[in-house]
Amino acid sequence: MNIAKIMIPKSLTVFLHDGDSVRQGIESLGNHSFTALPVLDGNGVYIGSVTEGDFLRCLLAEGTADKKELENLRIRDILRRDFCPPLSIDAEQDQVIDSVLRQNFVPIVDARNVFCGIVTRRRLIAYLTGRELTLN
Repeated sequence: MNIAKIMIPKSLTVFLHDGDSVRQGIESLGNHSFTALPVLDGNGVYIGSVTEGDFLRCLLAEGTADKKELENLRIRDILRRDFCPPLSIDAEQDQVIDSVLRQNFVPIVDARNVFCGIVTRRRLIAYLTGRELTLN
């Protein structure tokens, strides 16, 4: 399987950086209507994902939803590094299918663990059924 054919490339993917504020993360989720986003370090290396639940737990732990206070908290502080593990760009089809069964999206990385994009359930199903792929 050529993952690059079905992957939504990084340039078209919404992601966060670990140094972004929690406020920026919440706004990104809200603006794009996603339930989880990949997180990269300063070198573009995939380090994990954050979910709506992670933001909710953060708000409850901090006891505030004040935007100014959320600007002082960083994504790296709420990130779950074990959530949504990535696959290599040269992963086998069975690996991609197994991952998509467990995750809403699968982050794809190169040999240096640099983020390349994501594979979604929708795009994998379209590929496997021979349907035309869209960028959604």
